[in-house]
Amino acid sequence: MVEKRALISVYDKTGIEEFAHGLVSMGWQIVSSSGTAQRLRDAGLEVIEVSELTGYPQMLGGRVKTLHPAIFGGILARRHLSNDLSDVEQFNIPLIDMVICNLYPFEETARKGSELDELLENIDIGGVTLIRAAAKNFNQVIICTDPRDYSVILEEIQSEGDLPLQTRERLALKAFCHTAEYDTTIYTGLKASTGLEENGLSETIPMNLHLHQSLRYGENPHQQAGLYLPPLSELPWEQVSGKPLSYNNILDLDCAMRGCSIMQDRCGCLVIKHTTPCGMAYGKTTKEAYEKAFRCDPLSAFGGIVGFTRKLDLETAKAISENFTEVLLVPEYDKEALVFLSEKKPSLRILRWKGGRILSYQVTGTWSGILIQNDDLPPLPVEEKGVWIGEPRSDLWEDLILAWKTAYVSKSNSVAIIKDGEAVGIGMGFCSRVFAVNFAVEQAGTKAQGAVMSSDAFFPFPDAVESAAAAGINAIIQPGGSRNDESVFARAKELGISMFISDWRTFRH
Repeated sequence: MVEKRALISVYDKTGIEEFAHGLVSMGWQIVSSSGTAQRLRDAGLEVIEVSELTGYPQMLGGRVKTLHPAIFGGILARRHLSNDLSDVEQFNIPLIDMVICNLYPFEETARKGSELDELLENIDIGGVTLIRAAAKNFNQVIICTDPRDYSVILEEIQSEGDLPLQTRERLALKAFCHTAEYDTTIYTGLKASTGLEENGLSETIPMNLHLHQSLRYGENPHQQAGLYLPPLSELPWEQVSGKPLSYNNILDLDCAMRGCSIMQDRCGCLVIKHTTPCGMAYGKTTKEAYEKAFRCDPLSAFGGIVGFTRKLDLETAKAISENFTEVLLVPEYDKEALVFLSEKKPSLRILRWKGGRILSYQVTGTWSGILIQNDDLPPLPVEEKGVWIGEPRSDLWEDLILAWKTAYVSKSNSVAIIKDGEAVGIGMGFCSRVFAVNFAVEQAGTKAQGAVMSSDAFFPFPDAVESAAAAGINAIIQPGGSRNDESVFARAKELGISMFISDWRTFRH
């Protein structure tokens, strides 16, 4: 008489022969089908075919193998209920005490860019059902979906005679997580293959995240942290040198990628510190752009992240090596530049950004719940679509747009002062807009004379305009929308400051 029975149906056959041998040596009977059964027989194991229990061969090209009451009755039967045991006896259903199952490689198929028909053929039906059934009845049926658990199961059965409840619970939860991830991957893959896009945010957003990289800690040492990726996604960058990234590095990197995205039209550079730029500039070369961006706030730039929109060359690499930088983000690099920095600054984390990003929406966890919003870059202001207050200053338009971009990338409330293609003063993260202006003006000093200024949102009062005028600002770009707009506009005219109203607010909290 067989004491225990295990059903094995696996696509990933890693270690399955050894596992099955271990079970058989402890008196277990093995039930299997098709490829798995043949693999086990080749390993010298005696296997009962699923078709012997169901009385039906596999059919529909292998689509139907285990979907039968003789299989699922044996998995789902509750051994402590007389009615269930009566059905088992009446219909001669063999009890199954363990299910070892993993699924068709849908993710692997999707990553290859396969056509829709091939994707559909790699959606597992019977396997998912086996897993869910066994996990539902975990008190009496062991479920194993991960080859890494084989040795643990064998050791505990050998030492304890059975698996303790705690291990059964852990394996069941792992199994449900496995099928949830599988379904989310199918949703993601089919959505991409069919090209269907929702208008706006969906009522439900399936999100199953996989740990890509464990981090030493979070923002602070008392916080655990990791970098997780959703199904079928790959990092938009590759690290080519330096120490592993930290949690705070990755937060700052987000700002760097946003800034580089919005500066793609020119050779540009930005320096990031605490998720906001402390310098941002264009240049004829990457070295010039770096030097202009760095000199906006050299003190804050210490230990920051530097991002470029153009290839890193050796001359720029030498300039970077003169300062302490945590992370360098580049679209490409000359080999000699990489070799130089890798040897001179071995701890410097150098990333090649491939362009793009992981998600099209932004996810923020709060104590109230999860906030989700579209994460598109804001549309650039267009001179023909906005309104000038006072004298139009088309001659300052390029600097005004860079000022607008700098304020967008900065944390709110933010203003930016730009002169000749470089930031000379940035006020960011202030609760009061006039405080932000005063900080930026003080930072710019005499460079504010003849410069332009941007604001990520409207000016609630004329005081900020007055501070800008006193510093010598020639023109301001701002979205407007305050109930005090008219008094702000009137004061700008009185002070001789041209003001462009873009209509687009760019808060970034």
